[in-house]
Amino acid sequence: MTLSITRAGPAELDALSQLFDAYRQFYGQPSDLARARQWLRERLRFGESVVLVARRGVALIGFAQLYPMFSSVRTARTWILNDLYVDAGARRSGVGHALLEAAAAFARADGAAGIALETAQDNAAARALYRAAGWQEDTSQWYSLAF
Repeated sequence: MTLSITRAGPAELDALSQLFDAYRQFYGQPSDLARARQWLRERLRFGESVVLVARRGVALIGFAQLYPMFSSVRTARTWILNDLYVDAGARRSGVGHALLEAAAAFARADGAAGIALETAQDNAAARALYRAAGWQEDTSQWYSLAF
């Protein structure tokens, strides 16, 4: 079946919520489908994020969620690709790469100065995917402060 990638809308919310819940579980969070649905609903409803969904036929098999950010130095909008997830049964079939390409195309079409993402240093599979898709590892160091 042909892979298609589109921007998520209200009609995809239920299926997307299941993928988002699986994504959160992948990162050690407990399953909470209601919370996943509410989070996505609010982000989409208020235009706080853009979600691109990958599907084969009618089944959603992956997504990428982007959040807007602004660069003061470049005086331009940038995007953060915060979430990228492909259903386990669809991995290693080009879905992740296609989502990365669609995210970059979206950011370019939006007039953004760039797009960024962050992953753990020990996530070898993800880092290999990003490099294969043409993304560069930056030399800058991120810092965080958890609350």
